[in-house]
Amino acid sequence: MKILIVEDNKDIAENIAGYLEPLGYTLDFAADGLSGLHLAVTQAYDVIVLDLMLPGMSGISICQKLRQEGNINTPVLMLTARDQLDDKLEGFQAGADDYLVKPFSVKELEVRLQALSKRTKNSSGSKSIQVADLYYNPDTMEAHRAGQKLDLNPIQRRLLELLMQNNRRVVAREELERLIWGDILPDNDVLRTHIYGLRNLIDKPFAKKLLHTKHGTGYRLYDATEEGTES
Repeated sequence: MKILIVEDNKDIAENIAGYLEPLGYTLDFAADGLSGLHLAVTQAYDVIVLDLMLPGMSGISICQKLRQEGNINTPVLMLTARDQLDDKLEGFQAGADDYLVKPFSVKELEVRLQALSKRTKNSSGSKSIQVADLYYNPDTMEAHRAGQKLDLNPIQRRLLELLMQNNRRVVAREELERLIWGDILPDNDVLRTHIYGLRNLIDKPFAKKLLHTKHGTGYRLYDATEEGTES
């Protein structure tokens, strides 16, 4: 696996290198935002690790440029000492896929990197999935609603795929977390934050709501007007 680490703290960078390189990972390093952005757009990586606070350009700005200007969908894991919900929400809205708060275990970092890489490479099938006017193709990883392309990050795509495959069924929060993150589960806010971002993309611009919350249980993606009621 080839990984880009954009981190200005030398001790943290050396700690990551000392753990991952002997295991066979190929690592590139950048100590500032501009250098990190340059590497991210000129080289191919399986995962990008971004520190939130960087000299020259923040991790948020780098992530936004990769997603919005570079059309680069490489999974991004954000490293930060800030653990407030608003900080996490800002990172996910910029296009980050996962979030690890400093100080962290390099073993947990490795597990999360492997999970991000595996999710991106695995596809559940070639047939497009449809719910109402919402379409998702697992092969091309493209989503459209009412003919409009939806720019989803990798976790949002995986969430959408799982919910569409379970059309009409309430999928429990615990089930979604297990299917997406495996044994290394995020804190309670992460899934909710991704659902919030997904809802803003697939529902907010459109008249008909498809993503429904079953309070205290989970989420359901379906066309409620077909049943005559909404939940």
